[in-house]
Amino acid sequence: SSPLFRLRSGEIWCARCQKRVIVVREGQDVTIAASDVLLSSLEQTLLHKLSELNEMMKAEVDLGRLRELSALLSGLLDNLARIRRMTGRRAG
Repeated sequence: SSPLFRLRSGEIWCARCQKRVIVVREGQDVTIAASDVLLSSLEQTLLHKLSELNEMMKAEVDLGRLRELSALLSGLLDNLARIRRMTGRRAG
């Protein structure tokens, strides 16, 4: 009996428990809904790690370490792109 809100992103949010809501219709596979939640969580984790990596790169002066961080950045961005392709979300 809690109010649900549809965000501009299309996600449904519960105002009471402050969590994303996945609507599963009768006959729909719950596994698909669970995988959507997992992919969304992975996307948020990658965005957080990209932000942390950005701060590390700003402060780094050692070129060897910058090369390592750059390789890590590339891998994280590749993974983010894969997740977004799987979920149909655009890069934002």
